Order: sequence, then C-alpha cells, then structure tokens
Amino acid sequence: MRVTLAQLNPIVGDIPGNARRIADVLSDTAGESPDLVVFPELYLVGYPPKDLLEREWFIQRVLRALDELRQVSRRYPETGILLGAPLPADTPNGKGLRNSAVLLAGSEIVATRYKSLLPTYDVFDEARYFNPASEVQVVPFKGEKLGIHICEDAWADSQLWPRRSLYPCDPVAMLAAQGATLFINLSASPFSVGKESIRYQLVRRHVVRHRAPFIYVNQIGANDDLIFDGHSIALDAQGEPVAVLPPFQEQVQTIDTDTPGTPGAHVPQEEIASVHDALVLGIRDYMHKCGFRQAVIGLSGGIDSAVTCYLAAAALGAANVWGVSMPSPYSSRGSVEDSCQLAASLGCRFSVIPISDTFQAYLDTLAEPFAGTQPNVAEENIQARIRGNILMALSNKFGHIVLSTGNKSEIAVGYTTLYGDMIGGLMVLSDVPKTMVYELARYINREREIIPRATIEKPPSAELKPNQLDQDTLPPYPILDDILRYYVEEGYSAEEIIALGHAEQTVRWVVRAVDRNEYKRKQAAPGLRITTKAFGVGWRMPIAARY
Repeated sequence: MRVTLAQLNPIVGDIPGNARRIADVLSDTAGESPDLVVFPELYLVGYPPKDLLEREWFIQRVLRALDELRQVSRRYPETGILLGAPLPADTPNGKGLRNSAVLLAGSEIVATRYKSLLPTYDVFDEARYFNPASEVQVVPFKGEKLGIHICEDAWADSQLWPRRSLYPCDPVAMLAAQGATLFINLSASPFSVGKESIRYQLVRRHVVRHRAPFIYVNQIGANDDLIFDGHSIALDAQGEPVAVLPPFQEQVQTIDTDTPGTPGAHVPQEEIASVHDALVLGIRDYMHKCGFRQAVIGLSGGIDSAVTCYLAAAALGAANVWGVSMPSPYSSRGSVEDSCQLAASLGCRFSVIPISDTFQAYLDTLAEPFAGTQPNVAEENIQARIRGNILMALSNKFGHIVLSTGNKSEIAVGYTTLYGDMIGGLMVLSDVPKTMVYELARYINREREIIPRATIEKPPSAELKPNQLDQDTLPPYPILDDILRYYVEEGYSAEEIIALGHAEQTVRWVVRAVDRNEYKRKQAAPGLRITTKAFGVGWRMPIAARY
C-alpha cells in the first residue's frame, strides 16, 4: 500500500484553515497516487483544543468541515483520507464526544475509529472531554486490515510504566489479535527531552511483537506551552525504518509499505539540539499564531537574557528583535558592554535606557514609609519592577511582545520578581534549568562566538545590590538542578532526595522554596514545555495549603 504521511502544523480552532491544508496535501500528492493519506490526531481542530470542545457551535463547524472534505475526496476516488477529529459520541444518552479517526474515501465516511486510552496525567485532560472507545476493530481497506489507533492507544506498554500498570488494556495487541496487517497511529505527542528515542523504541517493540508494518504520524508545531516535534516514522514488519520524517518542521512523504526498511536510518537528534529547535519553534509559533511579529527583551548581560535573545532572533529574524539594556547603580560596566556585543553579533536593535534616576525617584518617594528600616529585597525588587515597566511601555507603544528570560531553576525557588522580571507574554526558558541554559549557550556558540564568552564565564548575578552573586542565596546550580529534577519532575519526597546523598539542609531549603513560591508561578506568563514536568498546565499544586 502506498501511504502518505502528512506531518503538519495545525492552528488550534482554525477548522477552515486546517481543512484547506488537507485539500492542498491531496492535490500536491495526487501525482504520487497514494492509496491513503494520513494526518495527525485531532488535526482538523488542532491539538489541544481544550474547552472549545464544550462549545456546540464548534462541533457543528467540525461536522460541516467533514462534509466539505467528503466532497473533496470525490476528486481522488483512489485515495483514502485518514484524519483526526472530535465527533459526537454514539452513546445511549447521546452525550459527549469521542477523539476520532475518520476514514474518507469516494465522498463517503467509510469508517470511524475512536481513541480507547484517554490520558489524564501531566498536561493531558482528555477524560474531561471524551468518552473512550466502546470497542476496538480493524478496518478492511484496499486489501489490508488497518489497525487504526490514536496516540495514547500505543502507550499501554509495561516497559513505560514499571511502577504500576497505567491502563487495563492494550489496543494495539487487540488489533493484532484481529489480524491487523498494517498499524497506523494518529498522534499529537508533545515534545520533551529524550522522548524521540522513547517513542521510536515503543513503536519498534509493537512491530517486533506483532510482525506487521507500523506508520506513526505526529503533529508538529507549538500551541501555547506545548511543542510538537513530529518525528513521524514508518517501520517495516522487521522494525526497520522505511521513512523517518525530520523534527520540528512540516513534511509530507509517500512510502510503500512493501519497501524494506534501512537498518540504522533512525539516528536520534542530539538532545541539546532538540531543545534548541523546540524553543525556536515554540517562540515562532506562539508569536505568529497570536498575531505578534516582533519581540522586545531586557538584556542584563547575563546568560539567560543572552540565550533568550538569540533564540528569538533565530525564530523571528534579528530585525524583529529589540534588546534593551537598563543599567542601575549596581550594574557592572560589562553588563552593558556584553549586551551591546551580543546585539551586534546577532544584528538586532539595541537600546540603553538607564534606570538610576528613576530608581532614586522611587527611593525618594518611599523615604518616609521606609524610614528607620534597612535596605533589603524591597529596594532590590524596585529595580526589577522599573525594568518591567519600561519593557511593557515599549510593548504597548510599538506592539512588540515582551519575552521573559527567567529559567526553571530561578522560577522554581522564587528567585524572580513578581511584576518585575516575570512580566511578559511568553517565558522562553521557564522549563530550562540553569545548567541546561549553559549547555544551550555552548551549543549556540559551537561554530562561532555569538554569546560573548564573558557572559558565559562570569558568575551569575541579579546585580540588584553591591557585589551580589546568585550563589550567595542559592545552592550551586548543579546541586540545585539535581534536587529540582527529583522533586519537580520525578515527584520524590525530601526524604527520598536526602537518601540519594544530598545535604538535608539544602534539600529542605529547596523544597520549602518551591512550595512557598507557587503563588508567583500562578501569575506567570505561559512558558514553553521541554521537560517531563513543567510549571504551567501540567503542574497543578495548591497555593493556600500546608503539606
């Protein structure tokens, strides 16, 4: 069977636009005479559509678009169209939806199959919207028995869930038992570091176990905080790659399922390269899908703002990025010089707006209520909030989006200023630990010096008081990030982390800091998810709590 893998980037909610893209792909590939063209999970509405699914008018638009696509399919009588869409559930009470795979051919809907396993962990909340499939059945089509299933249906693998069995059934095994000759998975699987290899091994295990070719079509693009990397693949019956589609870009490729695969054709992308590409795509899609063209960034001379500025320039073009240095009385000369050098290296606009006079005006205004007190974090944070005000003024005046520059390590323990350096429309590095920020900087500089060496080598500092260094307040970043990985991403308790060898006093401090700064994170801008547990939609911790 000739199958076209359509690894595309939908816009959530843009049903007419996504449907037009389907029609375009059919037109573009008609000369290749595919038997079947496969699109990702819920492609017609984009993933995740969230509470749009609760709007009746939205589902009516889906049904109208499917009817229009039936007419489109009339032009390609020899080609089946397999796409993801939400459909009203065929339940006795007629309520609810199903996450569906719809097979169109010859102007008819010849089959619909529904998602069985509805994930509710981390960023997923599918049981809120969908009913699970009531049965699993193969689809006879063009001499094959298609084992059509949707995303999570392929993840009922005991090797993935060693601590407990997450699901009571294995839809792929059920399809295999019915004699499936070709497995097809429609997916919208978000990116996280290392997930590409996990997915590949998952799919390959299904092939080895059931001895049938497997086609996996994943969405690409970024929708809010989630980034989708694609990495669609087709494997032959021996588990060898017939096609490996590139990450983080649209790709449409037609393959023949009878073609033998090529051993070694799948080479996992270097992890830091995948983080780089994910963040660039995340910035580009968030801005374009929200209607922004240009960004403004506060440049401190530090590594976080430098990496953010580079990623923005890579995503948008340097001409669309404005870096602003805002030195205070405590800013070093190198902070401004390093920021200027970075902007020159990238070719982006650069401005210096000193804040010393504004800071003094604040101190003068607050002299009476602050009388008799010692300077502390209150005065330090005034500077961060002045900078935030300036960036938002530029944003309001010129329509640029402010990109926040805080990293995951700082945000985790509250080493950020609410309404100061936390302001903005998108937090680019909010899921990137500080140690990984350094890895990114080295990766960015792999061919030439873009981020100044001084920025990378100097000790991190907020420069909000004389001779201030991050390590005066925080544990060394390698230690902090390791503790945070266990506490935030792995869900370990303080006692379990201490048992791994970390100092008890340090662990207790980090855990308390993470817990008590939840109120700050709840007010933060959306951030781009690149780990298995990001602060945001997948992190739902109480604020007014004691645990």
